[in-house]
Amino acid sequence: MKMFTLLCALTVGTTASFAQKGVEDGSRFGHGEDSVRCLQNISIYSEYVKTNNFKDAYNPWKAVFTEAPFAQVGTYTNGAKILRGLIQGTKDAAQQKAYLDELMGVYDQRIKYLDKLNKLVKSKSSKGSVIAMKVHDYIAFAGNSFDVSQAYAWVKEALELEKENGDYFLFMDMMNISSRKLKSDDSHKEQFIKDYLVTAEYTDNASKIQKSEKMKALFKTTKDNVNAYFINSGAASCENLQAIYGPQVAQNKTNLEYLKQVINVMQILKCTEEEAYFQASEYAHAIEPTSSTAVGCGYMCYKKEDITKCIEYFDQAIELEQDPVKKAEHCYTAAVILSSKKQLSRAKQYCNKAISLNSNYGDPYILIAQMYASSPNWSDEAALNKCTFFAVIDKLQRAKSVDPSVADKANELIRTYSSYTPKDEDLFFLGLKKGNSVTIGGWIGETTTIR
Repeated sequence: MKMFTLLCALTVGTTASFAQKGVEDGSRFGHGEDSVRCLQNISIYSEYVKTNNFKDAYNPWKAVFTEAPFAQVGTYTNGAKILRGLIQGTKDAAQQKAYLDELMGVYDQRIKYLDKLNKLVKSKSSKGSVIAMKVHDYIAFAGNSFDVSQAYAWVKEALELEKENGDYFLFMDMMNISSRKLKSDDSHKEQFIKDYLVTAEYTDNASKIQKSEKMKALFKTTKDNVNAYFINSGAASCENLQAIYGPQVAQNKTNLEYLKQVINVMQILKCTEEEAYFQASEYAHAIEPTSSTAVGCGYMCYKKEDITKCIEYFDQAIELEQDPVKKAEHCYTAAVILSSKKQLSRAKQYCNKAISLNSNYGDPYILIAQMYASSPNWSDEAALNKCTFFAVIDKLQRAKSVDPSVADKANELIRTYSSYTPKDEDLFFLGLKKGNSVTIGGWIGETTTIR
């Protein structure tokens, strides 16, 4: 009798040792009958998923998800697919919310076991990418239960982890959620601007590392959408930026990182007439002179009508700038300022310097043409003065030949200024005709051809 009892005990113990779930012993499928059932459930739900029969797939999938969380990555990708289908397949709000909570739980459990799951596949997933997918589904299915603060915390973490390695939808989701938060919380305005700058930078960087033209085009569209969220937010006005940064600049006058952020934002949005921009530039320039801070100080002096000091700052900006294209832009801005004060000869010098730095820059040619047209008189002969407009047209033709982006503006000015050129009979009495060269005197000093 004692022997029989002992044998029964051994039999029960042996069966128990072979019937153990993966979640209990850390194995992929469990052991004994549990491992057999796990594999059967994987086979069953996988077949149902293939035919989009999510209702019948749910129970066998749920069993695997609960009992064998390390079985395969497909438990999580298929699980998300099943729950998305079930959410879409019911109109019961409470049931949708229950399925959504389960869907969020799928992502949470995947993150919990991510290291073990990554060992099963060649293509590894990152924590940030899983959170990004979680956020994407939350946006799609949360409906009236959408918690903007929770969603923002998730998407911010995903972006911080992924940076430029994020999927394209992460960048759009970041701006989507930050925009929603802005609508419900006006104090989020400054953070929203920061979110935009970071997201835009990561999107640009992501585009650069794409290998296929298709993906490059996708990220270009993504950047357009990121910009659209920002523009349509209402936070992009110069008035808003002044209201945000104005009170804080003086408080942060020794915080170079903060001052640079203010300068960068306001330059991007072309809010360089605001007092906050001037102050930030002045404080930053005193700590660490850069091209950007010098430009800001230059604009400040221009507003105060101190042109001499203004140009001195732009000269510093030109000297400090390393990028030839931006250096050329600073030259052109200095030229515009000098032209507005009728210092035409000096303005022309800066235009020519801009052209020498960027040969495909059409705006300096147009400015020279406009300055010539504003001061055409250099001779006692009216017909010769009208020849100045041939030189004007020369510059406009050159502008559109090097820079197609200014072609429309150049063509419009050519049509306007062509009516000011001299008539044949006016030139006849001076012994001049079409094809002859004439040198325009005065500060212009250009040789042009009569036509």
